[in-house]
Amino acid sequence: MAVHQSTHRGSGFRLPSFRRDGAVSAPGSVEAGALSVRACVFASARVLMGFVFLWAFVDKTFGFGYATVSGKGWVDGGSPTEGFLGHVAVGPMESTFHSWAGAAWADWLFMLGLLGIGLALTAGVALRLAAFAGTVMMALMWVAEWPPAKHLSDGSASMSTNPFADYHVVYAVVLVALAAVSAGNVFGLGRLWARLPVVRDHAWLR
Repeated sequence: MAVHQSTHRGSGFRLPSFRRDGAVSAPGSVEAGALSVRACVFASARVLMGFVFLWAFVDKTFGFGYATVSGKGWVDGGSPTEGFLGHVAVGPMESTFHSWAGAAWADWLFMLGLLGIGLALTAGVALRLAAFAGTVMMALMWVAEWPPAKHLSDGSASMSTNPFADYHVVYAVVLVALAAVSAGNVFGLGRLWARLPVVRDHAWLR
């Protein structure tokens, strides 16, 4: 069935539409509008996710009084992992996480992970690496909180609201989705990054 459009079109502002192959769809077409909205939504989600990781890094580094108490930041001698891992009270890796808590290698690995993932997402580069690293981080944090358990190791209620789908799982899925749709190509440096010789030769760096 043919669709007839009015010959009088508005001259309002239209967002650019980017296809996977880099071509720009015809302005005013249904496909162009859909791709424009989709690209902008994914780009916005990417930047917001980047801020989540970057803010966690900054707050844990300087102790702005949100998740990290003022004066207990990494620069003040505090440990970014001791508080969380040291208080794990459920799950099959409880004792393992306790042994990792406060270790220098754990602090550095965790903080570099937050910074690297946050910068990659914000800039729109290396999204596949960011998705992999972020998924590993989210998986470890999920195991640390162990949502399937109704009770902690001391018998008290775990307060888990869902045995599987918590925000760690959601974050991991979003990271994979952002990498899958090349969300760094819009409002980011994804296209420039993909043109680098080393990135062209190693697709896992995209």
